[in-house]
Amino acid sequence: MRYTLRQLEIFLAVAQSESVSRAATGIGMSQSAASGALTDLERQFDIQLFHRKGKRLQLSELGREVRAHAEAILDQARDLERALEKRPGMGRLRVGATMTIGNYLAVPLMARFLRAHPQADITLAVANTEEISRQVANFEIDVGLVEGEVAHDDLALTPWRDDELVVFCPRAHPFARKRALQDEDLKRVPWIVREAGSGTRQAFDRAMHGLLPTLKIAFTLPHTEAIKGAVEAGLGIGCLPRLALADDFSRGTLSPCRVPHRDFRRQFFFLLHKNKHHGPAIQRWLDVCREEKPA
Repeated sequence: MRYTLRQLEIFLAVAQSESVSRAATGIGMSQSAASGALTDLERQFDIQLFHRKGKRLQLSELGREVRAHAEAILDQARDLERALEKRPGMGRLRVGATMTIGNYLAVPLMARFLRAHPQADITLAVANTEEISRQVANFEIDVGLVEGEVAHDDLALTPWRDDELVVFCPRAHPFARKRALQDEDLKRVPWIVREAGSGTRQAFDRAMHGLLPTLKIAFTLPHTEAIKGAVEAGLGIGCLPRLALADDFSRGTLSPCRVPHRDFRRQFFFLLHKNKHHGPAIQRWLDVCREEKPA
């Protein structure tokens, strides 16, 4: 074999960080040793895996094609090493989740997964849909749980479970007592909504199709709790997943608004790289998620 697993590890580290020095630091090598190993790999096959863009190294077209194969080979090599050493557990699992899923669903799912597989090495990254899809595409995480739809040639989006958004207001707001809100009602109040790039904002924009240019968007905030606090303080009305509002409705600090002529239904999705090796940890994580029953 004309390449080594160490060469593949260095190649993938450089592909992720776009820097030989950062890659070398991350895998515990000197910069010169990492650079030499990468140069040897390219020379052995007379190929160019990267283009230099200023101080950054960007994958060439061949490098992008090779990367998926290298990721799969290293994943399977780690599985084999764990089996040979008779190590218990499922190995490494890097999960990414969007805000609502990360805050209200992912941690209980992780607890259930770890009860069944206590030796597993599992991490959770929480960000909006745009960032989670970037991390999956860049092989920084193994599986994403997202609220928004994603269009990317290298990523596979699979439906997981249903969800819905709810328009809400302070409990003393006149809207809390209305049987149903009409478009004219929605246009005359300030709104506090999630930022562009989030799945919640994507679903909100879709539900408000045809009305968006006339809405008064007072604030866009990246955090669910900040939006709820701003609405409770009387700065406007909001629209968030029902999951995030259940406790507030129960306590009576916020009130749901009825908007029956607008469709706020949506889905949560699994997001996976099409070319990634789906080892036992990923497969079992997906099973745990599917076994979870919506409240």
